Amino acid sequence: MANKKNHRQFGFIRKLPSGRYQASYLGPDGLRRNAPETFATKADAAAWLSTVEADLLRGEWIDPMMGKITLADFGIRWIKERQLGVRTREEYARLFRNHLDPFLGGKALGDISTETVRSWRRHLLDNGRSDSTSAKAYRLLRAILNTAFDDNRIKRNPCRIKGADQEKAPERPIATVKQVFALSDAVAPRFRVFILAAAFTGLRWGELIALRRCDVDLDAGTVRVPRRLAQLNSGQLVEGPTKSAAGFRTVAMPSIIVPDFRRHLMAFVLSGTEALIFTGEKGAPLKRGNWHKSVKWIVTVAKVELPKGFHFHDLRHTGNNLAAASGASTRELMHRMGHGSMRAALIYQHATSERDQEIADSLSARVQAARDGEGARQEASDGEDAGG
Repeated sequence: MANKKNHRQFGFIRKLPSGRYQASYLGPDGLRRNAPETFATKADAAAWLSTVEADLLRGEWIDPMMGKITLADFGIRWIKERQLGVRTREEYARLFRNHLDPFLGGKALGDISTETVRSWRRHLLDNGRSDSTSAKAYRLLRAILNTAFDDNRIKRNPCRIKGADQEKAPERPIATVKQVFALSDAVAPRFRVFILAAAFTGLRWGELIALRRCDVDLDAGTVRVPRRLAQLNSGQLVEGPTKSAAGFRTVAMPSIIVPDFRRHLMAFVLSGTEALIFTGEKGAPLKRGNWHKSVKWIVTVAKVELPKGFHFHDLRHTGNNLAAASGASTRELMHRMGHGSMRAALIYQHATSERDQEIADSLSARVQAARDGEGARQEASDGEDAGG
C-alpha cells in the first residue's frame, strides 16, 4: 500500500515508505516531472501541484529541467556568445572568473534565489571587494540571469537587491583651463594636441589613438569618431567600432585649438588619409602604459599642480564639465560624450557655482533692463500728461 498512487484531477501523489509524500505531473510535452522535494503531508503535496497547475493555466510554467544548467556553464557561454567589444568581453570574463564562479558557479540557475544573491554579495564585500567591484559583478550576474529569464530557464531574475548595482565612486578631479594648457606644454611637442583634444573634444583614449587624417576636417572644425583601438590584456591593439552606436559621431572642436591641430598635422602626421594622427616617436600607435612612462605622467601631473591621482581620463571629465557649464543640454552632452543613455550625461548637469552666478547675473540684467524700460515708458507717459 505504501507505493499506491493517488490520482487527482491534476498530477499524482504517492506515499513513500518513509511516510513522506511525492508529487509529480505530466508536463505539456508529456514527460513526467517530480517535485524537487518530498512533503510531510498529502495536503502539502496537493498545494504544490495546485501552484504548478496555476502556472500552466497562466502560461507561466517553466520547465524545471531548463534551470538545471549551472551558472558556470551558462555564464561562460553567455560571455562568449554576447555581442561585446573585445575589452568588454575580457572584463566580463575576468569579473566572472574572479567574483561569480568561485561562489555561484556550481549552482543550478533554478537554485539561485534572491537570498543566495544577497549572501554572495555580502561575501564579496566581507572579503575585501570594493563597492565598485561588487556593483560591477552584480550587474554582470543580473545581465546573465536576465537572459536566463528570457530563455524560460528561470521564473524571475533573483537579482532584486536595491542599490546593489550602484557604484559609489569618489568624485573625479577636474583640471582648470590653465592647468590643461600647462599640461599640454609640459609633455613632448608631439603630444601637446593629444592633451588638448582629450580635454576639449570629449573623446575617449581609444577613440583618440584611432583617429586618422580622414577623420579631421579643420575647415569645418570637426572630428569624426568612426572607430576605436582597444588594448587587450596581452598588450595587442585591436581596431573595432566605437563603444556603442552613439559613439559613432562627429564632434565640433573649439576653434581655439584648430590652429594647434593644423600645426600638429604638418609636423607629426604622415601624409595619406589613413595616417594615424597620434603616434609615438617611431610612428607606432600609442599604448597606454608605454605612453604614461614616456611622458612621465605622475611627475608631469604634479609639476603643473594637478591633484595626485589625476588620470588621463579626467581630461575627458574636465571637458564634459566645461561643456555642461557652457550651457549644453543633456541631449547635446550625450552626443558629445558618445553615450546612448542619459545617466552619464546627467552627472555633468549639476549646477556649478560659477555657472549659477552667470545665470544670476544674466537674470539680474534682464530684470534691470525690464525695469529701465518700464521707467522710461512711465516718464514718457507723465510728460504727455503734463503737456496736455
